[in-house]
Amino acid sequence: MTSKKMTAPFSFYKEHPKTCAPDDFWGQVKRTVNGRPVSDDQITMIVETVSSGLDLQRDDVLLDLCCGNGALTSLFFNRCRGGLGVDFSEKLIEVAKDNFERLPGQAYVLDDVVDYLHMDPNPHHYTKILCYGSFAYLEYEHAEELLRLCFEKYQNASVLYIGNCPDKDQIQQFFKDEVYDKDIEDKADSAIGIWRTRDEFKVLAEASGWRIHFIHMPVTFYAANYRYDAVLTRV
Repeated sequence: MTSKKMTAPFSFYKEHPKTCAPDDFWGQVKRTVNGRPVSDDQITMIVETVSSGLDLQRDDVLLDLCCGNGALTSLFFNRCRGGLGVDFSEKLIEVAKDNFERLPGQAYVLDDVVDYLHMDPNPHHYTKILCYGSFAYLEYEHAEELLRLCFEKYQNASVLYIGNCPDKDQIQQFFKDEVYDKDIEDKADSAIGIWRTRDEFKVLAEASGWRIHFIHMPVTFYAANYRYDAVLTRV
């Protein structure tokens, strides 16, 4: 789910999947609530919301950055022509290749996402880009670099969807009565990553050339009270 340009707890995503059952796909990527995998209804909610925000069509080709083990990615690939998932975790990419890869149209590659964006030999192949649940773990400079590279190199990609972003305005909804380090909101290596207000995210996106609007998941979504999705489009 994460990039090697991130520090702790990102070694977690290399080691934790090894402790899970081979078919515990949501557990492997910690898509869980109180330690239990989220329900099928929650996954359906994610897929429907993201597909709508991407305006995902049958002829689209999707680039999924920080794709994890491919369990979620494959559900989007099945709605379009396919695409490529990129992740830095050897174990998660191994699971993706063993369970979800359908060559040549649905492929997965082991790489740091920012490095991949720099070196991709065929950026014009993709029409939509997704980064779900991992953008907050990028250090500030790498987050800016990812947005810039997606805008400048992937000019056929009309939408960049960045999902499940921690909302700094709602940080107290997450911590409630817990005592926490006030600087934690700026730490990419914390459990949640960097928290941003929507205004802060707007400034970040527009600095790279993107236009942005925000989507909120239905109130029944397990993280609806402290997360939002950002939909970036070309002006």
